[in-house]
Parts: sequence; structure tokens; C-alpha cells
Amino acid sequence: MTSPRLSSRPSTPPRPAGPSGPAGPTRPGRPVRVLAVALAVGTLLATAACSDDGDDSASTDSSTATSSAGQRTATASPTITPLTSAGAQTALITAGDLEDNWTQVKTAASWRNRMLIGTVDAAQFLTGKTQAADCQRLLDGLYDEDLLGPPPGPSALTGFTEGNSRLLYQVAAYQPASLDQSFDWLKTLPTACDQFNAVGSDGSTRTVQVVEASLPKSGDARQGLTVTVAGPSGGTPVTLTMDVAVVRVGDDAITVTNGGTDGADHDSTEDAVSHGTTRLKDVQEGRTPAPEPSEFD
Repeated sequence: MTSPRLSSRPSTPPRPAGPSGPAGPTRPGRPVRVLAVALAVGTLLATAACSDDGDDSASTDSSTATSSAGQRTATASPTITPLTSAGAQTALITAGDLEDNWTQVKTAASWRNRMLIGTVDAAQFLTGKTQAADCQRLLDGLYDEDLLGPPPGPSALTGFTEGNSRLLYQVAAYQPASLDQSFDWLKTLPTACDQFNAVGSDGSTRTVQVVEASLPKSGDARQGLTVTVAGPSGGTPVTLTMDVAVVRVGDDAITVTNGGTDGADHDSTEDAVSHGTTRLKDVQEGRTPAPEPSEFD
């Protein structure tokens, strides 16, 4: 503390107060001012402390809520198991998954339709060999019943008949890159192979048309086609109409071909896709598919 400076000037006697007039406002002394400032600072510090405590609590609550939400999300994510041969069999649809009077048969693996045998002439395409190869691959894949190529992993198939119509249903595991390429190829077919001719083994010409078909929004990716093949069979004009549906579920895929000379039942194709996807997801997540589809599916 600095000592008060001494003045060399003579002290001046205090002037007496005037006889009249009220006294002016009294300025508080130093001790009083110091006490007031201290109280004000204390109040501010206390308020800040309370404010900090509230923020910390809110932050803690928010962090806890975020952590809990993350735990719930992690818990809700199902574990996907690789498809096995037994799982592929379990994932197959049954007659109960299809409307109308479809009958399940055991001979589907040997089904072949000779109307799908034909050689595509590259001369009819603007891009020549590339388009012809894509269209040839389509015909061969439908005839051999391996539109996505021979599955490298577990697979299973089943078939159903109704009158002159056949519905073939397959489930198989594939390599992810192979599935990507197959779906990219399928998407080009309604444009690349919208209409072309193929020469049958008997020398007759068949006209093939390919158009895109809508499918239920099932699985991770899907592609639908309607393929029509018109030409003579045994000397008689015949038109074969087939629905083709492919659905990807993870690294597995469902393939449906449905139709015949009486046309294709699109409702049955959609049933096979929607109910079949549900069954495959159940198998992938370790659940047993319901014996009959839910009325809410």
C-alpha cells in the first residue's frame, strides 16, 4: 500500500457550513464501496457456477441419450449369415405363397423350352457383335435356367405348374462383383434387345421381344422383364410369353421365370418375388420362415 504524500502547503481551516440549504448527497466511504463490489462479484461468480453446472448436466444427458440411441441401433441390426444348402432349400417358396391353383412339382430341374433355342444374327444390330452377344446370352440363360450364370455357392430351385404355364423359382449365393455385373447387364436388355430375330434349330425364324416389367420394391435391387418369343413349333405358330424377375438380397439372389403359351400371370410373379424375398431375409437373419405368408405382406 502506498504511503500518503505529505504536502508542504499550509493547511486550510475547514469552512463552516452555510446557515441555510440542505446537505448534498453523501458519497459512501471506501469500506462501503469495497463491500458492495465484493458482493456483486460474488453474485456473478455464483450465477456463472450455476450456469456451468446446468450446461454440464445438459451435455451429459445429451451424450447419454446419444450413446443409448447408438446402442439401440447396434442391437437392432440383424446379423446376416452366409447362405447354406439347407438355408437355400428353406428359403424356397411353396404353393401357399402363390395365388390361384399352382401345383408344386419335383421335375423343375429338367425343364427346358425349345422355343428358347436359337442363334442370334449380329447383322440385324447397329452395334453388331456386342448387342448380338447380349441377346444370345439372354436366350441361352433362359433355356439353361441360369440367367445370372452358374451359382458358385449354395443354391436350390423348385417349380410349379398351372395349365400350360410353368413357374421356376431359384435361390442362390453369388459373388458380389458378379451380381453387380449381372444386374448392369439385365438393365440394358429392354433397350439393347427390344426386338430381334433368332434362327431355331429347324431353320425357322423366331421373333423375340423384351420389355421392362414392374416388380414389388423388394430386396436391395431388382429387375423385371417380359420376354415374348413368337415362331413355329412343330409346324404350328406359337407364342411363348415369360415373366423374368431377379431380386438381390445381400449377396444372394432370387430368380423367377413364369409363363407359357397361354401367357404370363404377373400377379403370381409378384407373389413369388415379395413372399420369396421375405423368406430369404428370414433365413439370412436366422429365423424360420412362416409356413404361410402373412395377410399383411
